Amino acid sequence: MGRMLTNEQVNSYNTDGFLGPIGLLKPEEAADIRYKIEKVESEFAGQIQSRCKIKAHIPFLFLCELISHPKLLDAVEDIIGPNIMCWGSSFFQKEARDPGFVSWHQDSTYYGLEPCETLTAWIAISEASREAGCMRFLPGSHNQGLYDHEETLAENNILSRGQTVLDIDESKAIHVPLKAGEFSFHKEDVLHASDPNTSDDRRIGLSVHYIAPKVRETGFPGASAMLLRGEDHYGFWAEDIWPKDDFDREALNEVDRVWKMYQMKPEDRQPSP
Repeated sequence: MGRMLTNEQVNSYNTDGFLGPIGLLKPEEAADIRYKIEKVESEFAGQIQSRCKIKAHIPFLFLCELISHPKLLDAVEDIIGPNIMCWGSSFFQKEARDPGFVSWHQDSTYYGLEPCETLTAWIAISEASREAGCMRFLPGSHNQGLYDHEETLAENNILSRGQTVLDIDESKAIHVPLKAGEFSFHKEDVLHASDPNTSDDRRIGLSVHYIAPKVRETGFPGASAMLLRGEDHYGFWAEDIWPKDDFDREALNEVDRVWKMYQMKPEDRQPSP
C-alpha cells in the first residue's frame, strides 16, 4: 500500500498506461479553482489556455498550490518515487457545445524527454463526462515506442499541430469520465484522445506533467522545472519561477518565452539568457 494509491491501482497504471478517476478536491474546492480561472479569463478577455501554454501554472499562486497539493503529490510519489519535479502544465478547455476535439496521439511525440517517463495528472476543474468529451485511452498502447503521427492541422483539433495516429481500433478505447475535483494519470507514451463537448457546460481540465529528476530534456535548451518534493541529485533542470502573486509578470514573460521556443524549429532554439 502506498501513500495514496493501492498496489492494484499502481499495477493497473503500469499495465494499461493510465488510471482514474482518483479523488482530489471537494466540490466546493473545485468550484473555487474554477472561479479563479474564470476571473483570470475575464482579465485576459479569453480562455486561459489561449494565453498560458506549456507552463500554465507558474504565473498563478493558486495553480502552483494546486499542482503541489499534498494528496496529489502522494499519488505521484506512489508511481515515480519520492523526488518529484513538475516541468509543465497546459489547460484543455472545451466550451459548451464546442466542436473542439483532441486526436489520437502520444505526448512523447514532442516532449523530447529521456527516458520517456512523464507522469501526467489530468485534473478536472469542471465535470468531464462522456457527454462533455472526457479523455479516452487505448489500454496497453504504451511502451511500444513512437507511433507514426501525421500533422493534420485539422479544423477544431485542440492540439497545436493536429498530430494524429491513424487507424485506431475505437472499439478498444476506454473512456475515463471525471467529476469536478477528480483526476486521472497517464503515461506520456499511451495513446489517448477526447471527443467534442456536447454538454451545456464548459469542460475545463488542467494537464500537469511530473517527472523524477533522473529524466532529462533533450529538445529544449535550458529546460526548467519546479522541485515539489524530495531532492534533485542530477541537476538536469534549471529552477522554474515560483510566483510572488497571481499574474506574476516575470512568470508570464517566461510562459511566453517557452511557448515561442516550442514553436521554433529545434535548430533555432536558444536557452534563456
